[in-house]
Amino acid sequence: QVQLVESGGGLVPAGGSLRLSCAASGSIPSINTMGWYRQAPGKQRELVATITSGGNINYADSIKGRFTISRDNAKNTVYLQMNSLKPEDTAVYYCNVEIVLTEHLRHDYWGQGTQVTISS
Repeated sequence: QVQLVESGGGLVPAGGSLRLSCAASGSIPSINTMGWYRQAPGKQRELVATITSGGNINYADSIKGRFTISRDNAKNTVYLQMNSLKPEDTAVYYCNVEIVLTEHLRHDYWGQGTQVTISS
């Protein structure tokens, strides 16, 4: 079984910063892609950023230049540094981890979500 524990959400004023963390624990042979998604009230969940085991990074256009994703493979942890936050960044942020179980079997796991609220 794999558990993902997120931390770092909160309430900050516009222009502020937050750093989200997501640590994976349990039976983990290896991890491929780690990422962050968010869901605002009344909207669908959307991709924020992903990072592969090889270090390839993908960002949503809306957060480019403001957010930075990184990972610590030794700790099975992914981070999201969020700067210059805007009210429209308000959402529940979820981490996603793709666990490689076997050569041909992979499974996605989701964190419980952490609330990020940006006040104007």
